[in-house]
Amino acid sequence: MPFKRHNTLAKPLSRRRFLTGIAATAAGFYIPNSMANQLPLQDWLARSQERERSIALHHLHTGERLKLTYWAEGEYLGDSLAEINHMLRDFRTGESHPIDPVLFDMLHLLRQRIGRKGAFDIISAYRSPKTNAMLRNNSSGVAKRSLHMEGKALDIRLPGYDLHKLHQQAVALKAGGVGLYTGSNFVHIDTGRVRYWGS
Repeated sequence: MPFKRHNTLAKPLSRRRFLTGIAATAAGFYIPNSMANQLPLQDWLARSQERERSIALHHLHTGERLKLTYWAEGEYLGDSLAEINHMLRDFRTGESHPIDPVLFDMLHLLRQRIGRKGAFDIISAYRSPKTNAMLRNNSSGVAKRSLHMEGKALDIRLPGYDLHKLHQQAVALKAGGVGLYTGSNFVHIDTGRVRYWGS
């Protein structure tokens, strides 16, 4: 997809650097810094040369904290995913469910683009059908077929970082649904169809 131009001055590329960049881009390995923050999640991951991806989480309801590498050398790490799945369980019932690892990729890239090392606060992760029904009875903002029940959604915030900016950064990933809930102070992300909303 086309990239927006920035109104910044840059030194002209030499012919050698220009040709090297084209060749590397064609091979799928080179990501100019000016483009890195504009690529959708899947394009960025496909071109990234990272050897590892990590995640840092703080579950507000249980107080649990987790910081680990969940992907290395081209594959997701089963033991790490199991730890994350347990942490993101339905804290009301204790039930666990596999969480879509693309959500972790979203958090990993958000952290990189934002430039912060702190943990994401988790407000809501997996919800059992029982919990979702209970929440739905108490709020009109809970979907009957919530993606939280499929392990495909997280409600998050990043301490010390503006909520509206976090929403904008998540929207730029073009990786699924992104909702802004200013009243409850969180951003919803999911791996469903791409769509955006805010309140």
